[in-house]
Amino acid sequence: MVDDRKLAVLRAIVEDYVSTNEPVGSKALADRHSLGVSPATIRNDMAVLEEQGYIAQPHTSAGRVPTDKGYRLFVDRLSQVKPLSSAERKAIESFLAGAVDIDDVVMRTVRLLAQLTRQVAVVQYPTLTNSTVRHVELVPLSERRLMFVLITNTGRVEQRVVELPDVVDEQRVAHLRAMLNTSLDGCGLTSVPDKVADLPERLPAEDRPLAATILSVLLESLVDRHDEKIVFAGAANLAGADFTVGLRDVLEALEEQVVLMRLLGETSDLSALTVRIGSENPYTGLQGTSIVAAGYGSGDKQLARLGVLGPTRMDYPVTMGAVRAVARYVSQILAAS
Repeated sequence: MVDDRKLAVLRAIVEDYVSTNEPVGSKALADRHSLGVSPATIRNDMAVLEEQGYIAQPHTSAGRVPTDKGYRLFVDRLSQVKPLSSAERKAIESFLAGAVDIDDVVMRTVRLLAQLTRQVAVVQYPTLTNSTVRHVELVPLSERRLMFVLITNTGRVEQRVVELPDVVDEQRVAHLRAMLNTSLDGCGLTSVPDKVADLPERLPAEDRPLAATILSVLLESLVDRHDEKIVFAGAANLAGADFTVGLRDVLEALEEQVVLMRLLGETSDLSALTVRIGSENPYTGLQGTSIVAAGYGSGDKQLARLGVLGPTRMDYPVTMGAVRAVARYVSQILAAS
């Protein structure tokens, strides 16, 4: 265990190194921070921290820099993340509140996170497997064509144009629409196939071909899911960052949807903020980066995750505060929509 005094020294080293990008020496720490001890004591504490693997000396004549292990202890022992200012909170709220649908929410969120943190922002689309049906609409377009619309509780809208087997009047379409909404309102999308399995049998014989056509389109729309879809923004922010591995490796990893899904992590706890630092990332190309992620959802149900990726030399309190705040605002929008 690291005692409080050495933890204070480590915190000061992390803060100085993040702000200056220069190795930190004992004299600088004594001058800049009220640690309440002499430079000699700070030097001794730094020697112990180095021996324990929390800091390292990049060059013989240089001061010390935090290691992945040092950043991990710093993050684990943070008493609080940095809250956003009232101006930032109002700006986030008004920017996200202007979104017209879930695609707009996702795109606004990813741009906002990149601007707030000056890192690469990553946002996963809400997974349909965790969503429920809010409404099914059937809109006649002509005598033998209609528009099928599925709306979920996350605001996701799936639309298909359906070619009908016969000429169908609006009254029959309205009857099927009512039956679908009665059967499916609030139903989890994974349960939809079972819910509608016997629906054709409950209809007059002449309406069964229509029902079969609509149900096949409904089930197709569930298979064509966005679960794996992830968007990112702010790649230009990496240009000024320092990486222990090449920028090319990081950019290549960002193009891999599966890699990003795994990096955002799996947790059912909506309030959990996860931080992966450097070598904790399983992908070689990302071992010079850190990822801060949080879940967002509707009510107490997590639907997807969002986060930021940047160099391990990251302002963790600010980044963690921004990620958590944005996740909460997105959750509020989805719950209210």
